[in-house]
Amino acid sequence: MDIRKSFLDFFQSKGHRLVPSSPLVPDDPTLMFTNAGMVQFKNIFTGEAPIPNPPRATSSQTCLRAGGKHNDLDNVGYTARHHTLFEMLGNFSFADYFKEEAIAYAWEFITSEKYLNLPEEKLWVTVHDSDDEAYDIWKKYISEDRIMRFGDKDNFWQMGDTGPCGPCSEIFYDQGEEHFHSEEDVMGGEGDRFLEIWNLVFMQYERDTKGTLNPLPKPSIDTGMGLERVVAIKEGVLNNYHSSLFMPFLDKIGELVGTPYDFNAPDSASYRVIADHLRSVSFLLAQGVNFDKEGRGYVLRRIMRRAIRHGYLLGLREPFMYQLVDTLVDLMGKQYDYLVSRSEAIKTAMKMEEERFFETIESGIKLFNEELKNTTDVFDGEVAFKLYDTFGFPLDLTEDMLREKNIRLDINAFNAKMEAQKAQSKANWKGTGDAATTGDFKALKEQFGENEFVGYESTTADAKILALLDEDFKQVESLDGKGWVMLDKTPFYAESGGQVGDRGELAGRSTSIPTIKVLDTKKFLDMNLSEVEGKLSVGDEVEAVVDQSRTEIEKHHSATHLLHAALRTVLGDHIAQAGSLNDDKRLRFDFSHPKAMTAEEIEKVEAWVNDKISRAIPRKTEIMSIEEAKKSGAVALFGEKYGNEVRVVSMGDASVELCGGTHVDNTAQIGLFMIMKESGVSAGVRRIEAICGRAAVEKVKALREELLQIKEEVKNQNPIAGIAKLKEQIKILKGEVASAMSASQKELSAVEVNGVNVIIEEVENGDIKSMIDEVKNKYENVAVMLFQKKGDKVLLAAGSKHTPVKAGEWIKAVAPIVGGGGGGRPDFAQAGGKDPSKIAVALEEAKTYLSDLLEGGN
Repeated sequence: MDIRKSFLDFFQSKGHRLVPSSPLVPDDPTLMFTNAGMVQFKNIFTGEAPIPNPPRATSSQTCLRAGGKHNDLDNVGYTARHHTLFEMLGNFSFADYFKEEAIAYAWEFITSEKYLNLPEEKLWVTVHDSDDEAYDIWKKYISEDRIMRFGDKDNFWQMGDTGPCGPCSEIFYDQGEEHFHSEEDVMGGEGDRFLEIWNLVFMQYERDTKGTLNPLPKPSIDTGMGLERVVAIKEGVLNNYHSSLFMPFLDKIGELVGTPYDFNAPDSASYRVIADHLRSVSFLLAQGVNFDKEGRGYVLRRIMRRAIRHGYLLGLREPFMYQLVDTLVDLMGKQYDYLVSRSEAIKTAMKMEEERFFETIESGIKLFNEELKNTTDVFDGEVAFKLYDTFGFPLDLTEDMLREKNIRLDINAFNAKMEAQKAQSKANWKGTGDAATTGDFKALKEQFGENEFVGYESTTADAKILALLDEDFKQVESLDGKGWVMLDKTPFYAESGGQVGDRGELAGRSTSIPTIKVLDTKKFLDMNLSEVEGKLSVGDEVEAVVDQSRTEIEKHHSATHLLHAALRTVLGDHIAQAGSLNDDKRLRFDFSHPKAMTAEEIEKVEAWVNDKISRAIPRKTEIMSIEEAKKSGAVALFGEKYGNEVRVVSMGDASVELCGGTHVDNTAQIGLFMIMKESGVSAGVRRIEAICGRAAVEKVKALREELLQIKEEVKNQNPIAGIAKLKEQIKILKGEVASAMSASQKELSAVEVNGVNVIIEEVENGDIKSMIDEVKNKYENVAVMLFQKKGDKVLLAAGSKHTPVKAGEWIKAVAPIVGGGGGGRPDFAQAGGKDPSKIAVALEEAKTYLSDLLEGGN
């Protein structure tokens, strides 16, 4: 039985719109990852977005919990039901049906022979202790002795400290008294006998800043059912990891380790950790998150390195995680086709990270175990920092290793070390959302709907001002300064897909309305709004004119499409876009690739793009269904929101992509294409910066002028020959200077004291460190200290080779005489002083110190 499909089919039959799983990286500044099915509907529940039609939806949402409030990482692999990545089946009502229907739907799906067909005698439910309404509804379906009441901790849900909230009702499945015998294996306990499978949230209140619960005029429903738990129940296993969703991973890990998975073995948790983490790492990589030192990339690295360490515990000493990706694709690729298209990129990124960590993991574990010998209750925070900073052990990994030993970490010492060295702490997520989403956009959307974008056909339009917003995004009747305008139809492209928003003008169609500047254009709730500065009123009729910079923006956008295709042609199909920017002066393109491009590869990519430009390929735009677009081979960007119908932009066979942006009509209009720079962004992500069109012409002119200046400097010789000649002259001069310095450098001679060659002298010229190195190379055993006056300062350095003299201690004893201080290693040390008049005294002290030491006086 395909439970996922069965669930979605059931709710579609009840009038719910099927909504695809949204990205794990949410469009929400308050969240690091999508952690529940309702995340993509949050703006609807909070009232910031209008209610869709139909007002009910269903989805199977991939969720990730590995940090913050919802952090299951520590439990993963050690319990039967915790995962970092899981699928949440859900049905949602937006001010439509409420408790009666939500409970009826849940009961029908769970008990009907056509669907889950779970035995009714195995089912229990809980309700909030104040929710008599839900209690009375449940009595129609289940015996009262299996309806439990609990308080806020268990049965009250809220989105945050304020906002929509309400009681919830949870459905539990009794896995059997014969399998569970602890005191916690009762309803409401922490044991596994009674397994929560579905949570029905009744959003009926809004909590204000004072904590008061105010009834919502139109309550809603948000539910979540764990797919992994239900599959395990239907397959008759007591552990999610023993279901068909995970056993193929455990079997494959057993093959790699050489020992089959055994639930009763002491190391079985390591198999389960790897199986779980493989899923979360793969999905994050497939969706464009890359290994990094902060933010989401750091969480990804934490999860990956935790899995590698568990592989190490199983005896694996070479990269292994990437070898499990094909198994994942076989299991989940049909439902999530981007896993298939991105599988090679996932493997490449994984293998690189594994190789990087395997280089240091053995040394790190050795250091950890050495420190453990000296630890009773508290592990040294400075050692934990060294594990982090030198060996790449995320703090969580060290804490995980200590937890297994029941030892706590001195976190204050760790944090102090981090502060002192100004290092990156573990992912301190600040979010990146647009604060403007708190504006009056919902009211605009409900009043006017989406305004018409006519910018594909024309860069001008006669338009009427439907609404105005001030700088705080609040509706106003008129503006005199900066604000935002909503036109009934607009030629201005709103920033999206890497293309910057249009600028331009609004020219009044009457003399009373002056021409004002359009500074930018952005999209809010699918409405195109333009930022303006000037004097305007609602109802004004204007001519909207897009700035001529649009032409150059289009050239760079079309060039980006060709660049993407060129990279896939030259480097391979693993290339996937990781970000882009197209404006009128440049383009920037980030893409997945494990290493820096060679000069030859860059040249090939540039030549490929220019070849397609020279062929004058017409641009074609088609509107088709998303299924047709995928069949046509169109490249889609993960995370972009595509409707049922999509816009496909193609330039012959060279490039076919889903894109909502504006483009040239013919590739020849792009003009010259020049790659200016290739660089790294983060592990596994490269960046190309390039120019075309007018920007490329200006660059060529500037290069020509620079070349003429160079020719003038080398007296109109061939520039390369002229520069080579100058370099040769510099080389000769450097040699002459070195010879002169060597000739003037004082010959240093040693005096033997108790078998040690001793040199203590003041020198006028030369590099005293180099001089000491030369002396140490000359003599088998030597102690040397040199002084040098530099204006009103003193430099001194000491060296020791095969003697009892410790240079660092020697120089600490002498440096204060010349008003300075310093130190160093036993074999070399240096210092500085402020009083050159005391050099003679310091020389004598240096000799006395050495004499006492070598002759046994000290």
